[in-house]
This record gives sequence, C-alpha cells and structure tokens, in this order.
Amino acid sequence: MPTAQPTPRRNDRGDDREHDVVLFGATGFTGRLTAEYLAAHAPGGCRWALAGRNREKLLRLREHLAGIDPACAELPLLHADVTDPASLRAVAAGTRVAATTVGPYLRHGEPLVATCAEAGTDYLDLAGEPEFVDLMYLRHHLRARETGARLVHSAGFDSVPHDLGVLYTVRQLPEGAPLRTEGFVRLRGDASGGTFDSLLTAFSRLRQTARTGQERRRAEPRPAGRRISTRADRPHRSRAAGMWAVPLPTIDPQVVGRSAAALERYGPDFRYSHYLAVRRLPVVAGLLAGAGALLAFAQLPPARRALSARLAPGTGPDAERRAGNWFKVRFYGEGGGQRVVTQVSGGDPGYGETAKMLAESALCLALDELPETSGQVTTAVAMGDALTGRLERAGIAFRVLSRDGEV
Repeated sequence: MPTAQPTPRRNDRGDDREHDVVLFGATGFTGRLTAEYLAAHAPGGCRWALAGRNREKLLRLREHLAGIDPACAELPLLHADVTDPASLRAVAAGTRVAATTVGPYLRHGEPLVATCAEAGTDYLDLAGEPEFVDLMYLRHHLRARETGARLVHSAGFDSVPHDLGVLYTVRQLPEGAPLRTEGFVRLRGDASGGTFDSLLTAFSRLRQTARTGQERRRAEPRPAGRRISTRADRPHRSRAAGMWAVPLPTIDPQVVGRSAAALERYGPDFRYSHYLAVRRLPVVAGLLAGAGALLAFAQLPPARRALSARLAPGTGPDAERRAGNWFKVRFYGEGGGQRVVTQVSGGDPGYGETAKMLAESALCLALDELPETSGQVTTAVAMGDALTGRLERAGIAFRVLSRDGEV
C-alpha cells in the first residue's frame, strides 16, 4: 500500500472537473503498467480513473490494482472508444488530463486529441510517430490554444529523457551564448507488439511523413533572430563518446528542436545531434543492415502483415525480462567557453520507465503549478523542471558527470 501523502494542490485551469487524470487504454500492455504505477504512487486525494472500451477487462484490472492499493477498488471505470465520439467527449469533459496508450496513434489517436483540444483538456500520449504529431499540430494546435488545452505528445522514452536531458544540460551552460549539444543513447530493452506495429506503420509511410513535415514547417512560426538545428552527422567514431555514433531516425531530435525554438534559454544559436552509441563496428554494420531490411519489408503490405503477426499488439516482455533492462543517455554540451557532460539514466526504457514517465507527466500536468502554456507543446516547455524533479524522485537519475571551464 502506498505511503499516505497530503492532498495535492491542483493546478488552476479555471474549472473543477470530476477527475484529475483519466488513463485511456489502461488494459493494454503499457497501459496496465501505467495503471500499476499510478496505483502505487498517485498521491492521496488524486482523483484518477480508468477508461477503455471493454468493461470486463477494466473490472479485472481494477481488481488487480486493489491488490496494490485497496483504495483502487473504488476507481471509476469509464467507457471510451475511439469510434464513439460521444464517449470521448464525456471523458474529456470530466477530467483535467487524459493520458492515452492507444496506438498506433496515426490509426487510433486523433479522435481523443481533437476532443481534448475542443474541451480545453490536457492531453498526453506516447507517440513516437512524427507524421501523427505533425498532423495533430496542423489540425488541432490553434483550437487548443483557444481553449487552453495542452497537447503533449511523446511523453515516454520517446522523448522525455532526451527532451528534459537537453534542457538539464543547457541549464549548466552560460545564458545568451551559442550552444552545441550531442546526445548518445545506450540501452538494453525489448519491443512490445504495439511498439513494433507503430514502427512498421511509420516505416511504411515515409513519403507521407516527409510531406506532412514540410506542411508543418511552412505553418509553424520560427523563432525571430535565433537559429535551431537538429542535424546529425553520418555514422562515425565519436572522440567525445569514445564509441561509434549512429544517427537515430527517431522523433527525439525534432522534440528537442521544438523545445529549443520555444525557450530562449537555449541561446541564439542552438545545435543538437542525436545518436545511438555503439562500441563495436560490426554491431554498427548489423544495425544498419537490419534497419534497411525492415524498411524494405515495411513497404510491402504482405510482408508488413507477416511481420506484425510475429509480435501481436498487447504483448510484451515479462517482469523478469524488464528488470534486466536499462538506459543511459549521455549529453556533451558546450558554449560560452564552457563544456559539460551530463547523463540521464534509468531502468527498462520501453515499458517500466515509459509507464513511469507517462504517469508522472499526467500527475505533473494535473497537480503542479506550471508555466502558462497551451496548444501543442513539448514536455520541456509544458513541465520542464517540475517534471525533471518528479522523475528524479521516482528514480530516474539526472547527473552532471564533468565540467570544463575552458573549451
């Protein structure tokens, strides 16, 4: 049973809704882990609920959660289905924050985004799909600005450690100076069926992703008098990291760039490069060959269906396997005559820590005093230091490894 905590102070968003947080997709693999985390760690007085389309599964999950905290036996269960707009409107109207694990988001995500933008409800997801995130900006950002809703995508391993890690690194460097930061990811982890399905969907839509990205760049204002770059070099041996650096084609550098564009603390000229750090050259070759093969198969519908069938949605690594997983993201930052090396690290990146990040992000949006923001915003912009503090208290480490006053 969790330690008793004082009733939290809720943020003032101009309303008093029935729930602070609603978790949608709670019976899926990552949703269940997120629900377990909330059962163990949501503070006393936090009003949270489970939402999904299958009431029997929700009832079984609630019974399981009551074994973690007996108070969960009274958790509200809400009907929510992406094909039933009325159910989504009821959920959004009754909560401050709606957090969803229902992906692939390109296929299932927009109805809840649109409903939250209309209702002025804060929205969170785990989307690592650039096309989806860009489409949601184009279609719902302006309405969310009008209603005060904060639409926060990529609130798991994509892209919280990278987004907040760069912000943490930037804060160690002088203000007002050009800054350059490189991020190097090392990890041990496993893929769930849902994650694999999202990856295949993204790989099969590269042209659409590029076209949507161009549309967003034309529509999105650029920061006046400031330059932001998130380009990475080709695979190379990094002297700083002492390893081979392989550019990561994930959404993470895009998220970092949007945080940098929104926050002047990143300086007048900010550059970020994002890599997977690999010790041995043969591993680099194997990774590149594997990614190329997966990309090629994703273009062929029969091959894509066959690959999806090998790892079905709703499945994932068991607790014993997750316990052996870990991640470390090391950042090398310099500017204003100073250099700093920082690191963000934690346990199982894809599921255990992702569930923690999503849950703490939801609690942060619902309960903490935060900067006034609205529309589509990143975790660094919406929550920044408040979320970093929460994650540190939850066991994810943010550390300065070294400083050098002369570059």
